[in-house]
Amino acid sequence: MTQDEINEMLKAKEPNTVVNDEKPVKKSGFKSWYEGENDILYSNLKMKRAYEDHIKKEPTLKEHEIEVAKVRYDVFDVRKNTELKAFNWVYKVSAVLFCVALALALVFTVSYLPPVGDPGTPANSSIVEQRYIENGLTETGAVNIVSGIILTYRAFDTFGETNVLFIATCCVMCMLLIDEKILKAHKDTDSKYETKRDDILMMTAKVLCPIIFIFGIYVILNGQLSPGGGFSGGAIMGAGMILFVSAFGFTKTQRFFDETVYKIAKITALCMYGLIGSYFYLTGANGINNHIPLGIPGHILSGGIILPIDIAVGIEVACTMYAFYALFRRGGL
Repeated sequence: MTQDEINEMLKAKEPNTVVNDEKPVKKSGFKSWYEGENDILYSNLKMKRAYEDHIKKEPTLKEHEIEVAKVRYDVFDVRKNTELKAFNWVYKVSAVLFCVALALALVFTVSYLPPVGDPGTPANSSIVEQRYIENGLTETGAVNIVSGIILTYRAFDTFGETNVLFIATCCVMCMLLIDEKILKAHKDTDSKYETKRDDILMMTAKVLCPIIFIFGIYVILNGQLSPGGGFSGGAIMGAGMILFVSAFGFTKTQRFFDETVYKIAKITALCMYGLIGSYFYLTGANGINNHIPLGIPGHILSGGIILPIDIAVGIEVACTMYAFYALFRRGGL
């Protein structure tokens, strides 16, 4: 149907309708822009939708404080909640009493310390060092005297250091750990923590990671024979895991080491250390010979409790190093 036929139909339906018979004149882009009818710079520009993370308004500190106050006063009713007031009072009083009791206990303990410079104290005599050097191999079964001292004579101190690593990791997880469901729901947010594909880094990691892991296992298993042990071997393995995740990303690392494996390895290692150490402390403190064989000095299966404790400490240190790196970088394991 032509334009003339359309005009005739409109005139027949509404006789008073004025029909513009003039055909629209097609103007050039420059002329339409010059006459103010069209802007060639913005009219055809396609805008990309901004990410919700970018356009989402972050609450200010003052707004956050107002929301917290509303929750405290409206939801928990802190002004009239007698149980909460009683708990706060008991909590503050208990904290003060505990600090005072701890300070008094420390002062009381310090009063029993020998005077500084007293030649009769173990620190100023060679009795302890002589015992370590002369009887260390016979009593611990370790060729490496340092490992024998740290993991046998002073095993309780080392167990405290291992607990420090465990508690430090738990504190970092409480502050930085993000729920895995949230990480999976925000794939666009999680992807920014993944490293870009770097062929040089990936090839280097493929060559070095197996060597690093094998060397770390060697250092752990030979702690009673040569310089090394759980702390140094665990640090080596932790560095290897950090190199692997830097080269291949968290997705591939989680195929063999995710949060579940991390928790099982870390808790099992600490419990194994605690059980072995407790048995060793109780038997030694009561003058009872333990049933853990010392083995033949110089062999891989020697050193009594040193080898299993080195394995436990190595796992603990490696997990701690990787956990710190993953939590600070990504918020998850």
